[in-house]
Amino acid sequence: MSLVAGVDSSTQSCKIVIRELETGAPVRCGRATHPDGSEVEPDAWWTALRLAIADAGGLQGVSAVSVAAQQHGMVVLDGDGRVIRPALLWNDTRSAEPAAALVREFGAAELARRTGSVPVASFTLSKLRWLLENEPENAARVAAVALPHDWLSWRLRGYGPAGESPRGPDLAALMTDRSDASGTAYYSPREDAYDRELLAAGLGRGDVLLPRVLGPAERAGVSVALSGVIPEGVVLGAGCGDNAGAALGLQAGVGDVIVSVGTSGTVFAVSELPTADPDGTVAGFADAAGAFLPLIATLNAARVLSTVAGMLSVSLERFSELALSAPAGADGVVLIPYFDGERTPNLPHARASLHGLSGSSSRAENVARAAVEGMLCGLGAGLDGLRALGVHAARLLLIGGGAQSPAVRQIAAQVFDLPVLIPTAAEYVADGAAAQAAWALTGSRPDWPLALDATPAADHRPLIRRQYAEVAAQALSGS
Repeated sequence: MSLVAGVDSSTQSCKIVIRELETGAPVRCGRATHPDGSEVEPDAWWTALRLAIADAGGLQGVSAVSVAAQQHGMVVLDGDGRVIRPALLWNDTRSAEPAAALVREFGAAELARRTGSVPVASFTLSKLRWLLENEPENAARVAAVALPHDWLSWRLRGYGPAGESPRGPDLAALMTDRSDASGTAYYSPREDAYDRELLAAGLGRGDVLLPRVLGPAERAGVSVALSGVIPEGVVLGAGCGDNAGAALGLQAGVGDVIVSVGTSGTVFAVSELPTADPDGTVAGFADAAGAFLPLIATLNAARVLSTVAGMLSVSLERFSELALSAPAGADGVVLIPYFDGERTPNLPHARASLHGLSGSSSRAENVARAAVEGMLCGLGAGLDGLRALGVHAARLLLIGGGAQSPAVRQIAAQVFDLPVLIPTAAEYVADGAAAQAAWALTGSRPDWPLALDATPAADHRPLIRRQYAEVAAQALSGS
């Protein structure tokens, strides 16, 4: 039996799944935790990866592996292959003003035209500008800039700091893929090329080494024997960013919209054509299969459900029951769920607000229903943003922890005007990386079956989106 493996090195943890090559059937898995925080020593990821591999019983018998990871993280290396400072992660907000400065210098429309996206704090380019302005001595030492998955794949192939790795610090051996490169804000998915002028605007010079961008089926190389856990000769796939990995794991194609209800929310779709949104609402990323992956993100998703359940002093199970016992539109009660500010729309200092309460509507059932509707309406606005750029939407795949809620499932079929499918809960990012490993090994993208947990009946209720939009417009205008 031939095996392949996929890694998901996320913000919180490292997970690995090992699957049968022909059928995609899961064989074994492992995981290890990452440190908390918005900046992390990359060595912690490397340690966690080896622990996760050991937890999965090692890679013996595995023919190929690929690494998917959190996007945007800034890993800066000196000429000896050493990490210069802890990596700044996507959730580090200190680069918000550098991002705004880049937008002022180039203009949002020009940046969107050149890279598909308008930089925000999370993007690598913004973090490089922060480094230049706040740690110029470190910026001057940078010989190469990598992303988390690039660096981990490089280490798996035996490269690393001088004197500490079998193959030494060959920075030219760094490789990446289109999906992760497109999250830097100095790479053009449309042109499939780095924009060295933008890189120079961030780091102060544009001549540092950047990872070579591989195609979907290309091999990055092979592993070397390390630590008694990683055997020699395992084929390494190109790797990818986490959202692109999820799209691969879901077998998503053109017309598929993926809505992920995690701590934060994302709405992204596979598109044949690149996008460029000068408003910066939609990030014009690439996918890991040769197409494009326009994406929007919201800050308030599954946490809205737990927050309001806590307010009502009920369990999440009871919260779902309450929400489903209220009518669509919650008798006019609307929750604007910006508990932690919001990214889409860009309202970092906004707060949640509850509207439409009357003597008859002020019931726990309506508040619970309004919370689910408000959270889903925020994601619905993301779908609107994709469609406004011409992205084709034929069906919706609902994933993430929040998608396990019966209320979210049923109400999603009322909020979205698309067929809603609920895939069986799985490690889709790691699954996608495993599919990419199989692709690199065989030269063909695997056609593994996608298991579905539910397909809610179509029940679109335009009232929900219309009511929410009216209240949101009033609340944001201050009226």
